[in-house]
Amino acid sequence: MTATTFHWRCKHTWKKSAKNTAWCVIGCSIGDFGTILFFQLTQIPFPLMGIMILAIINGLITSIILETFILIRQNFSFIGALKTASGMSLISMLSMEITMNLTDYLLTGGAILNWWVIPIMLIVGFLTPWPYNYWRLKKFGMACH
Repeated sequence: MTATTFHWRCKHTWKKSAKNTAWCVIGCSIGDFGTILFFQLTQIPFPLMGIMILAIINGLITSIILETFILIRQNFSFIGALKTASGMSLISMLSMEITMNLTDYLLTGGAILNWWVIPIMLIVGFLTPWPYNYWRLKKFGMACH
């Protein structure tokens, strides 16, 4: 598809990109929230920025693992699935992780999970990369799954 025919009005592409983005949010949240919860429950003294960076890294790792698993179930080879999961959605995952942790920091002071901040983090984490995922899918026909 050429740049002159690109548009933002395709309902099918918005739905497909929303599904892809939701899988990414699930994968990222597992590692991210798990890391924050671990430090919150254990009270291990660790710098706030260190916890946030570990949460981002672990979120990226769990998202890549989940997406690799999904692609393998769609008959990708392990190497092909791993390359696709880590390459095609890295910008999406990074933007998601950074905005989720920034939201946590701005609303709670950072590295604190409670009942009201989690839904906000998930919504922000979903909305941030969704237009990029739409654009990538529409313009290049590329998706993570």
